[in-house]
Amino acid sequence: MGVIADASRGMIVGLYSGPVTDEAPGGRRSRLGQALREVDRRESLLRTARFVRRLAPGDSEMGDPLSTAGRLPSHRLARALADNPEPSVLRELGLTAVQVWQAFTDSRRATETAEITILFTDLVGFSTWALEAGDDAALRLLREVGRVSEPEITRRGGRVVKRLGDGLMAVFAEPEAGVEAAVEACARVAELEISGHRPSLRAGLHAGTPRKLGHDYLGVDVNVAARVADAAGGGQVLISAPVREALDPERFEVRRKRWFRAKGTPRDLEIFAVEPR
Repeated sequence: MGVIADASRGMIVGLYSGPVTDEAPGGRRSRLGQALREVDRRESLLRTARFVRRLAPGDSEMGDPLSTAGRLPSHRLARALADNPEPSVLRELGLTAVQVWQAFTDSRRATETAEITILFTDLVGFSTWALEAGDDAALRLLREVGRVSEPEITRRGGRVVKRLGDGLMAVFAEPEAGVEAAVEACARVAELEISGHRPSLRAGLHAGTPRKLGHDYLGVDVNVAARVADAAGGGQVLISAPVREALDPERFEVRRKRWFRAKGTPRDLEIFAVEPR
């Protein structure tokens, strides 16, 4: 038996040009993988990686649902890295790289404009109508509203940040572009008819400097824009004073809305109804 074993060993040695050991290559790979995993989870290295993240530019909390809720490549990569809940040096370094990447791209966009205009829209009475009309009719209506209204936003340089059931949030670099888009979107939606129902879109705009987080925007200015939209009637576009100040008076007719109080907005906030001349 020993002779046969020696002969077999000699044949294997002849076929395998690497060093002769009693351990198979797969075993060595397993030991190497285990060693790498141990290094990846070493507490001292984890502390160093986390310290680097805190010093790096950008959002050091990158990886939570708020910071990765977008469609950009950086958001998708951050979501993939964040899906691993185990402590990992490579995960921390990967998120740091995405954090710096996003901070760099955001800073380049920020040089274009320090202030943005935020638009909110929704359909007046949609929930009540949909309850009677049913899901199929409601879905047809939402698709038609998106088909006629969203191009008015994108062709004026706006970006749809998120869709909110029967409405949306969008941002613009220029207030006039946002107002034009809102006015045209309301007019286009008013031309629709689904199952005998003629929808009515309302809109509100406010200009400010909200906090950008991932694909979304957060902060007081976003809340103000939403409250301005809530105060609008069907087919109406309301704007805050900062938006009004940026409009050409020869292009738009603006009337002050005298009574406006909304939770979460400044007490001295003035809003105006706007129409094209």
